Amino acid sequence: MPYVPLQWLADHVEVPAGTTVAQLAADLVRVGLEEESITPPTVTGDLVVGHVLSVKAEKHKNGKTVSYCRVDVGPFNDAPGTGSEAAGVPSRGIVCGAHNFAAGDHVVVALPGSVLPGPFPIAARKTYGHVSDGMICSERELGLGNDHSGIMVLERYLNGPIPAPGTSMLDLLGLGTELLEINITPDRGYCFSMRGVAREYSHSTGARFTDPVSRLHPPAPSDGGFAVAVRDEAPVHGAVGCDRFVARVVRGVDPQAPSPAWMQDRLRHAGMRPISLTVDVTNFVMLDLGQPMHAYDLARMRDPIVVRRAVAGEELVTLDGARRRLDPEDLLITDDDGARVLALAGVMGGASTEIDAGTTDVLLEAAHFDPVTVARTARRHRLPSESAKRFERGVDPQLPPFAAQRAADLLVEYGGGRVDDVVTDVDTTAPPRPVVMDGRLPARVVGVDYAVEDVVATLTMLGAGLERDGDTLTVTPPSWRTDLAIPEDLVEEVARLRGYDEIPSVVPAAPAGRGLTDRQRQRRAVMRALAEHGLNEVLSYPYVGDVHDRLHVPADDPRRRMFRLVNPIADDAPFMRSTLLASLIEVARRNVGRGNDLAIMEIGLVTEGADVASSPLPPVAQLPDPRTLAAIHAAVPAQPLHVAAMMAGPPAPGGALGGAREFDWADAVELAQLAGRTVGVPIATRQGDRTPWHPGRCAELVVAGAVVGYAGELHPAVLPGLDLPPRTVAFELDLDALFAAVPVDALQVRPVSTYPQAKEDIALVMDAAIPNGHALDVVRGAAGVLAEEVRLFDEYTSAALGAGLKSLAFALRLRAADHTLTAAEIAGVREAVIARATSALGARLR
Repeated sequence: MPYVPLQWLADHVEVPAGTTVAQLAADLVRVGLEEESITPPTVTGDLVVGHVLSVKAEKHKNGKTVSYCRVDVGPFNDAPGTGSEAAGVPSRGIVCGAHNFAAGDHVVVALPGSVLPGPFPIAARKTYGHVSDGMICSERELGLGNDHSGIMVLERYLNGPIPAPGTSMLDLLGLGTELLEINITPDRGYCFSMRGVAREYSHSTGARFTDPVSRLHPPAPSDGGFAVAVRDEAPVHGAVGCDRFVARVVRGVDPQAPSPAWMQDRLRHAGMRPISLTVDVTNFVMLDLGQPMHAYDLARMRDPIVVRRAVAGEELVTLDGARRRLDPEDLLITDDDGARVLALAGVMGGASTEIDAGTTDVLLEAAHFDPVTVARTARRHRLPSESAKRFERGVDPQLPPFAAQRAADLLVEYGGGRVDDVVTDVDTTAPPRPVVMDGRLPARVVGVDYAVEDVVATLTMLGAGLERDGDTLTVTPPSWRTDLAIPEDLVEEVARLRGYDEIPSVVPAAPAGRGLTDRQRQRRAVMRALAEHGLNEVLSYPYVGDVHDRLHVPADDPRRRMFRLVNPIADDAPFMRSTLLASLIEVARRNVGRGNDLAIMEIGLVTEGADVASSPLPPVAQLPDPRTLAAIHAAVPAQPLHVAAMMAGPPAPGGALGGAREFDWADAVELAQLAGRTVGVPIATRQGDRTPWHPGRCAELVVAGAVVGYAGELHPAVLPGLDLPPRTVAFELDLDALFAAVPVDALQVRPVSTYPQAKEDIALVMDAAIPNGHALDVVRGAAGVLAEEVRLFDEYTSAALGAGLKSLAFALRLRAADHTLTAAEIAGVREAVIARATSALGARLR
């Protein structure tokens, strides 16, 4: 986001003396430019130029070699050095661990009492046998960059004369200024310049604004300049990639001429490092006026310049040194009649015509490029350059000749060049389209009684051209406001500039008879029930990598057919998940790695299948017809709602009578069935076999004969690859299928019986191959209407029972609605259970 130094802003608008950065932020927020942050001075105290008088390398017992230096810091010197250290010249002694400088170099010295970014206070201290009376700084220590490999030597860092020892470096390096950073919304691209921010400050405060463009007087286009042609044979959405291209030539620029100190200071305030006069000028003009520019070494150019789309297979080495394979949609700047690629238009230049230390003749480019083309190229090549940020938000198409003139003037003033009289200006821009609006529309839409005269005055202040016929206004937006296209856009501007604080806050009355849908209530009920039973809800991204190998999912399993995203937010997660477990395992792994017991759940959509028709792309200016809407919906894959949970470790801490038990497969099954009971749908279980569950401890979850999920213990062969503990259990359930089975009839609530409950426990010996769930169903059916609850609470095997046998213990809780159960009734239920278990399961009472 752009920074707004007060001194720079005052070049274009009258800023009252004594205005603070906080007041500036308050003024700008009134017109919609929100404060992102206020950056205090990054360095406080004395940060000065130091002249290294001597450097003495000393190797110490720890194997490290340090340098003891005597440094001249002008009026901050303490005492003369002795012997050969500094030949008696007043200086300070400083110990330094870097070795990329020598006696005679000028460096940046932080004196005791100063504070560097971090914060990192500097004090005199004894180290390596010397008193180090300050610190010689690197770029990273000053917050100017990431280079920590060595000391910042001013001869290699600054363009121009080196200040005298003791001179403060705070302002020169842009470290002593408080800066306001503002947040720019996508429709306010013109505020990516000091010109745009100054105009908005004028709107907010009424201060007099002087457009810097009004001081520039570029000559009219003429023949004989550097030839330029635009040959866009494949425009994106019918918009030609370049509708204006201005080229100016400046000859005889001194390549050794430094950028003026004020320009370097402003570039640093904007977060840019000064490089050379020509490059600094183009960057400064972009920051000041809002027009991205590029400078070419004219000696390496071969006319004509051709702006065209890339050809498949073409490559370009950009200024960052990367070799990039170009896409046919990329817009290029080429020369030699299109034969050689020079730059990615509006994004970044190429290395072949880069400005270097020998460049004397410069060709300046100031152009206007299609925002969509630039945005796609920047994202495709992952190049979010300062130029691309501005072009993709919209740049004033009338600005290029003025920006080129400003850059040429600066090169002449500070580099001694001369500007060619001829001007190349390929201009096919269209004037802004007028917008017809009822002058009373802002009052109707906003709810504030704006008079038509107020609307006219506001839009005129905005810079728009305006014709009035009664209450009908024909408004021509200013060239820098490409976002104003319909009457509602103008209404928004009236509300913004007249002040949002004038708009009353009225809370609308909620209409009666509305509330949560049945599906919303069911979803909330399920999540609340699971949370009440100890599970913690998490939210993971629906984007995953190819995790199915780690889950041991078979090659022909439908879960492997996932949708790949064209532009994933992470290269290692390019797929839409086909199962909640695919994303839940990453959350589980992270929690286990931090020593947490595991009891997590998630509700979310999964994407099934990978064969859908491609979706049409209707224009955004009109409602698609029913046929197009149907085609769009048909292209959306099935995305059912699932709930899943993973558990490991103890569900509750142990107590005085025994240790804590661990989660087991039965807990996973019970929690899945709890989800069904919550919405009134019984979930049956039967033996299942599905990865990544253990084949002997996996239950299919069945509703009305259809499998809607799985629960149980995860396979021990899977867990090490997932970094999960042994005996981790999980379930996943299709909630769409579960909710579809919810009975339509209203739930009939039975009265609560006030009579006592009878308890009866029965242990049955049966074949070990009989599924526990089947046995439970048999016992529950035999217990009849008197059974309030029937649950399996123990499974026992031993040699005494016999090979292939097991004992299952069931707890029966019995109660009648209208009387206390008699001993005979209780005994009858017990005998009925035993009889049914004997006949259906071949079981016997233990």
